[in-house]
Amino acid sequence: MALEGVVSGATVSIHGISSQGAGVGELPDGRVVFVDRTAPGDVAEIEVTKEATSWARARLVRLVEEGPDRVEPPCPLYDDCGGCALQHLAYDRQLHWKGRMVVDALERIGGLDEVPDPEVVPSPRELRYRDRLSFTLRRLRGGRVVAGFHHLHRSGHVVDVHDECLLGVEPLKEVWVGLRKAWGGNAQRLPEGGRLRLTLRLVGTDAAGLLVEGGAAGWRGGGLVDEVPGLVDVWHEPSGAAQALRVAGPQGPSDDDGVRPGAFTQVNPVVAPHLRDHVLEQIPEEGDVLDAYCGVGVYGRALAEDGRAVTGIEVDPAACATARRGAPDGFQLREGRVEDLLEDVLPADTVIVNPPRTGLDDRVPGVLLGAEPHRIVYVSCDPATLARDLARLAPTYRLTGLRCFDLFPQTAHIESVAVLEPMDGAGEVAA
Repeated sequence: MALEGVVSGATVSIHGISSQGAGVGELPDGRVVFVDRTAPGDVAEIEVTKEATSWARARLVRLVEEGPDRVEPPCPLYDDCGGCALQHLAYDRQLHWKGRMVVDALERIGGLDEVPDPEVVPSPRELRYRDRLSFTLRRLRGGRVVAGFHHLHRSGHVVDVHDECLLGVEPLKEVWVGLRKAWGGNAQRLPEGGRLRLTLRLVGTDAAGLLVEGGAAGWRGGGLVDEVPGLVDVWHEPSGAAQALRVAGPQGPSDDDGVRPGAFTQVNPVVAPHLRDHVLEQIPEEGDVLDAYCGVGVYGRALAEDGRAVTGIEVDPAACATARRGAPDGFQLREGRVEDLLEDVLPADTVIVNPPRTGLDDRVPGVLLGAEPHRIVYVSCDPATLARDLARLAPTYRLTGLRCFDLFPQTAHIESVAVLEPMDGAGEVAA
């Protein structure tokens, strides 16, 4: 039902896609309206569900006319599941609109003028590409358990997922199906707690590790490794704990500090090497390098193997342990938050930043401006925070290179690599 005082039953024409994957149109009164599950060229009957002075959100009631970008979504859960915002768009059009999302953010938020459309490197796999998946498990009244992804229109609800999801690689799907069968009534073989987060991560080519976040301490894996085909280890991070510990696996309970299933790694193993190679190609052949938010050291270790002097900064202890293990002599790691350590490790000739979705901490741009590196290579998973941070670095730095990588087909997420150089340097924005 539409909210009181808003338009109900309006018909709108969709002309774009928002950064969240909703179709963009205009209401009869001129306000912008965002409508999930619509595509450019659609004519849609809608019901407004939320409104503000200049915009509104609406639910699709009926397609009056289908646009040319639209295809039939293959997932049977698509109408309800909030996991894939763009599955109803042809893949080449997904790439087009993701590139436009980046350009729009850089111009509208970042204040850049006439940014050319970037190259968007496609994923060879449009489905079954993710090697890590996270599910929310909720225990409901009467012993009922639902586990899956959040509902499209009701974020507090969980869409129950069995074998329907088409994003995970096949081994993850098989382990998920086996895990659901093995956890027992009321998921009694998992830690106690009303809500848990379950992450499966591919190990090798045909097995998976499990991270359980939430619940009480003391859980030892529930014997799941012995009963779920393809499950090779189990980690647990109890509610309030600082880190996860391996509780079951080939060596039994251990405090092994290896890469846990929930640690940050790129989830698309086919596209990730192209992203990595492109970032490394942007690093000048001479000078020292700072690799901030370095994770397990994908960039810094590769550069050090070629004889470069690289300092990495990473806050996650498990990622730091992996980055240090067998690291080349030229790779030095500082463990802590970038905003706390950056001033101590600068200056550097080239700085790589690969921050989380929230972008750079408020203190970081000022430190970078004071240190004046010759080049900044910014790896971003959110166009809006990338644009905000480029505005913070202007007018000292300008954008001289931009390329996008589709690590997340069917979703509105896009990875971007922006190259920044001092304003008095040569060069134009290039893909």
